[in-house]
Amino acid sequence: MDTGNSVTEKPPSGSDFADSPSSAQMGIPEVSHLSTCRLPTEHGVFSLQAFRVGQVASEIIALVKGDLSAASPTPPLVRLHSQCLTGDVLGSRRCDCGEQLQASLAAIAADGRGILLYLPQEGRGIGLLNKLQAYSLQDQGLNTIQANLALGLPVDAREYRSAAALLLHLGLVRIRLMTNNPEKCRQLEENGVQVIERVPIVVPANAFNQGYMQTKADLMGHDLQLDLTHGIRTDS
Repeated sequence: MDTGNSVTEKPPSGSDFADSPSSAQMGIPEVSHLSTCRLPTEHGVFSLQAFRVGQVASEIIALVKGDLSAASPTPPLVRLHSQCLTGDVLGSRRCDCGEQLQASLAAIAADGRGILLYLPQEGRGIGLLNKLQAYSLQDQGLNTIQANLALGLPVDAREYRSAAALLLHLGLVRIRLMTNNPEKCRQLEENGVQVIERVPIVVPANAFNQGYMQTKADLMGHDLQLDLTHGIRTDS
């Protein structure tokens, strides 16, 4: 996987399961394991696990590859992927969510060890119906930020405290995070998970999501460079 030139690394500081403040001490939400099964995919077989985290209304799903508890000098790859029915399931080209989901699973499979958390945060946390209403406004010329604000909704209502709680529950204190969004790194760090490396996700752009991707890069702090010919590249 091409990680670009903007990947940042911190020197190792012991085990991925190093001592850290307990979840209770940090006020981290309680985590309960609900179910586990095998999930064969085009990227290989994953362990599919369901968890209840704090007051989150829906279950958080984890796709796990390899032994996360195995001693290794390299922390596992982690992806925090917010649910996107239109992109992940219906193949919408208005966003890059489906491509990021598949690229993340492929990278974890190639690495042999890692986890993808599928977070119930449709439409950057505003829900499916609100997202469709925002799409309607975007069809009329507004960008993704303007559409949310016109509906009286936050630009980004997602939270990653629950994801941090689940990672800590699994013993993952040090990780390599696949993301183009530095805000995810910040929130994980604030909640006790050390992001040792940020691994950008490189996916192709298209004529339908070019404006959306440009807005994310220009106005939402995502570490992207948009190039319709060569796809999405990380900043050099």
